[in-house]
Amino acid sequence: MTDVTLYSMPSSGNSYKARLLLSFLGRPYTHIGMEYLTPELDEAHATGKLPLGKLPVLVLPDGTAIPESNAILCYLAEGTDWMPTDPVTRAKALGWMFWEQNQHEGVIAVRAALLVYEHRKHLATPERMADLLERGHQLLGQMDDHLAERHWLAGDAPSIADISLYADTHSAGEKGGYDLDRFAHVNAWLRRIEALPGYVGLWDIPE
Repeated sequence: MTDVTLYSMPSSGNSYKARLLLSFLGRPYTHIGMEYLTPELDEAHATGKLPLGKLPVLVLPDGTAIPESNAILCYLAEGTDWMPTDPVTRAKALGWMFWEQNQHEGVIAVRAALLVYEHRKHLATPERMADLLERGHQLLGQMDDHLAERHWLAGDAPSIADISLYADTHSAGEKGGYDLDRFAHVNAWLRRIEALPGYVGLWDIPE
């Protein structure tokens, strides 16, 4: 039996974060998937199922809706090993998650979206794509430097910070055209996450 429902966009890294943590936790859930420019997404907007106007949204048994991917990670991780209990480590994990939203996503995920989604390709001017490529490689280099001397982004164990950054980083080469081969420490970190029990890929969507 499931106790939560997740409205998510299967192709989206933000939605993938929630599905990945739910799988790591072994927590069953009902998945309702919808993509851009579909009647299902239009209906979700029209009926108010997306409180902040975007996916993912986690709905609790009492009907409470929790929007925003990193907020969902924090809720699901509370009381588990994925949420650091040490205040400093917890703050560092949250710091990486804030960085993911205000730096990483706006470059790495945006470049991928401009290449992948047909309705956004007209915005992919050569100048913009070149700028996103350069900035993305800088951000990946920042991650690579940080991971040079540690296995995980915050503390000595995997945390929600790792899930938050993994979601769009792991597909940055395939979807965004970034040269991940330049970042050995990032690649080693990606493989560590993929080796964890309960790991599922982006397209491993529950029935």
